[in-house]
Parts: sequence; C-alpha cells; structure tokens
Amino acid sequence: MFTMPKTLPQPQLKPNTEVVLQKRYLRKDMAGRQTETPRDLFWRVAASIAAEEAKYAQSTCKGEELACAFYDLMTTWKFLPNSPTLMNAGTDLGQLSACFVLPVGDSIEEIFDAVKYAAMIHKSGGGTGFSFSRLRPKDSRVGSTGGVASGPVSFLRIFNTATEQVKQGGTRRGANMGILRVDHPDILEFIRAKEKEGEFNNFNLSVGLTEVFMRAVENDEHYDLVAPNSGEVINRLRAREIFELLVKKAWQSGDPGIVFLDRINRDNPTPDQGEIESTNPCGEQPLLPFEACNLGSINLSCFYVPGHENDADPAVKGIDWDELRHAVHLGVRFLDNVIDASRFPLDRISETVRKNRKIGLGVMGFADLLYQLELAYDSQQGIELGERIMAFIQDEGHKASAQLATERGAFPAYATSVYAKKKLGPYRNATVTTIAPTGTLSIIAGCSSGVEPLFALCFTRNILDGERLVEVNPHFETALEEAGLFSHELMDAVVAKGSIQQMDYLPANLRKVFVTAMDI
Repeated sequence: MFTMPKTLPQPQLKPNTEVVLQKRYLRKDMAGRQTETPRDLFWRVAASIAAEEAKYAQSTCKGEELACAFYDLMTTWKFLPNSPTLMNAGTDLGQLSACFVLPVGDSIEEIFDAVKYAAMIHKSGGGTGFSFSRLRPKDSRVGSTGGVASGPVSFLRIFNTATEQVKQGGTRRGANMGILRVDHPDILEFIRAKEKEGEFNNFNLSVGLTEVFMRAVENDEHYDLVAPNSGEVINRLRAREIFELLVKKAWQSGDPGIVFLDRINRDNPTPDQGEIESTNPCGEQPLLPFEACNLGSINLSCFYVPGHENDADPAVKGIDWDELRHAVHLGVRFLDNVIDASRFPLDRISETVRKNRKIGLGVMGFADLLYQLELAYDSQQGIELGERIMAFIQDEGHKASAQLATERGAFPAYATSVYAKKKLGPYRNATVTTIAPTGTLSIIAGCSSGVEPLFALCFTRNILDGERLVEVNPHFETALEEAGLFSHELMDAVVAKGSIQQMDYLPANLRKVFVTAMDI
C-alpha cells in the first residue's frame, strides 16, 4: 500500500453521505469504535486497487500516481465501485465483488453445498443468484430413499431462512435471485410464492422464459412442463394463462420478474463454458455457475457543462465528453485491478472469475443529468441522449479493455469466446458494461440512482437502524430558486405529493422537465 500524500484533499461530503458512510462503510474496531475517516476509506480503496498495477511490467500507469487518480475519481463522485469494494478493499477479508451465481444441483449434498457457499458470500458482502430449475418436481420419487421430493419452492425457503441469519458483510441484509424455468412442473407454485406477505423476503424471484413459451403465448397454444431429472413431459398448460398469471402476480407484489434465457444465451460471450441460467440479485448481470462480477458506476451528472440548455442539441456541448472518456478508461482499469485484488470465498469461483474477467461498468445520475440539461426523461431527446451516452460508454469501455489486453493479455478464455470467432478484440474482459441499481452508491454520490427517473422530487429515506434521511433533489431546488419560487410551504406540498404535475401555478416548462416515475 502507498503512503497517503499529506496534500490529499478531504472529500466534500453531503450530510446524507456522511451518515451512510458512518453506518455502513467506515472501518470499526472490535468495540464498534470508528477507526477511519472518509478520506482514509477512499485512500484505502484507491491505494489497494492501484497497487495491483505492479503485477504488470507493461503497464502504462505508475502505482502511486494511479492511486491519486483513483482517489480523485471517487471523491469527486465521478465514479464509485460496488459496496463490497468500498467495504473490503485493503482489508484482511478482501472480497470485493457484489454479484455471484451458484449452481443448485438435484441432490441433498449439492443443495446444501449451495446454501453453505451462499452464506459465505453473504458474510463477505456479496449477493447470490440461483437457478432452481435442475431440481426434480414436488412429489417425484427419490431413488436413494424411496421417498418423495419436496420440490424447488420448499428448498427456496431453506435458502431464504439461511440468508436471514447472515447479514452481508455484517452491514446489510443478504440478497438473492431465485429463478425457475417456465417449463418446470412446479412453475405455478413458484409464480404464487410471494402471495403471502413476508414470504421469501430475502429473494427476488424471476421466471425463466423461453422462446418456445413466448411463441405459445403469442399463438395462444399449450406448452409442455418437463421434469428436469427425467426429461418426461409431466403436464401441458395454456401458455397465455400462465403469462397472464405471472403479470398479475408481478403487479400485486413486484414478483416474479421475468428473464429471457434464450436471449441471454445468444449474447453469452463464452458459450463453450456452458449456459447462463441465472443472474445476480438485481438481475442486471447474467453469470455462469460459480462466476462473480464486480461493478462500478459513473455519475453522469458530474459531466454536465452549464450554459447549453437552450441549444438545438444541448447534449453536444452540455456534456464534457472528453472527461467522460477519461472516467470510462480509468473506471475499466480500476475494475480490472479489482479482480486481481479480490479474495473469493471458493477456489472454483476464483478460477471461473479469472478465466473470464467480467466487469460491469455502469452509470448513475442519468435523471439528474436530464434535469441539468432541462430535458424531460420521457421526451424523444431524453431517449436519444440515453442511447448516445451508453453507446459512447460501451465503445470507450471496450477500447479501454482492448488497451489493457495489450498491456496484460486478453482474458484467458478469449480464444474460445465469441469475440475471437468474430475477430473482435482481443479484450481483457469478457463483459465490460452493465446497468446496476446503485441504491446506496447514489446516496454516497448524492445523485439519482442508475438510469431510473426519480420516484419523487422530495422524500424521506429509511436506512440502516431506522435512520431517516430527508432528500430533496438539488437540481429541482436550484430551478425553483432561480425562478424565485422556492418556499418551505411549497417543499412541504411536494413532499406530500411527490410530484408537481398537478401544481398548475408552477411554470409549464418546470413541470415538463421535472417528471417522476409515476408521472411517466
């Protein structure tokens, strides 16, 4: 680790940032006393990740300079890595990835191995995804005992209970994704699993849809339910009824979601290593069994250049594209170094991760950027800007990964990947980008989360230990002040409603730009 420069600037923290860092991220001793400051935290992360550069003789970066560049990138809130990296980089634990997928095989031994591995991952701060589609249906015969199987949903309950007992890294509740294929005989029980309040509250659930099923929905046909252990067709169901039930249950509780398995596998960069059957807990990162991915997010609101709101195309001069390019290249290097710095809970995971070196560079602050540019989220310009920004980040991210490949070599499985077959790359990383929700990271950075619109312009946020944080979107507050409209009475009214669309006394342009999720 490098010595912290005495001239290193203190990070400028918003009140809510300070609360979240103290509650969840700053190191504490055995008595629970805080042992580091926010500046210590960001230097710990920056220095430990930059130190990995020494492993590569061809590196174009110097470790100490890179540590300062990483520190600046994070403390200006332009980029933040996922929570396990902030929590564990430079510590004895050293588990820095957020996303894992574990296989669940059709035997008691394999099932409880998966429970054990998940507990180890949750303890270290990661989240886990599982496909339960290999498990034999409820009431099937079990050859070894002559008994009957209890089915995927009953085992899902065991995983849920185990998660309840292990907080992620001691700082947050464990998160899981549970997936079952739509052609599994127990699919109806799975779709209805969250009908009872409080059931499976440590799981997001998603139904794995196939193109065969979707064609049956479209044509109003029946489709087969197949026992995975025997390949036997157990039943046939009307696809449209199942789809409508799925939609109804998702509307009622938010679960289950859907994941298009065939579509994901068409984009699987390493198909020779098997099919992708699950994702991480929030669904943004499809992964192979025993694979992990570390994420980081660029705060788009930091790249706004004022004074171009009234241009015909405000995004051209209203965004510092050169600085965004620099952040993307630095972010890709940071995340690739995280792979080398990580200590994984299982050797099998270490092996798979280092074979493919997947990273997930994403964004946050998109809704804030639109507010700054005075563009409505649900406008054509807003949509086109989203496409332009992600095309830019995707393109520059792959250029950065290609540069790393010249310094360090391509990811080990490159030769059998789709990139080699298409004569693309070579790349250092099998995947480069992803869009994560950035729930806590966006609080630290003081920006809107992920690519989502704000759900309210003013609201009260509940965080760990019952702490309540009042949040007002700063760009909304600034716009009101510039228009001479700000008052505490108005803010109280906005908190009560969450939206300004029905406030006819506010200017039409203000109401057009400052839309929220429910308005859209």
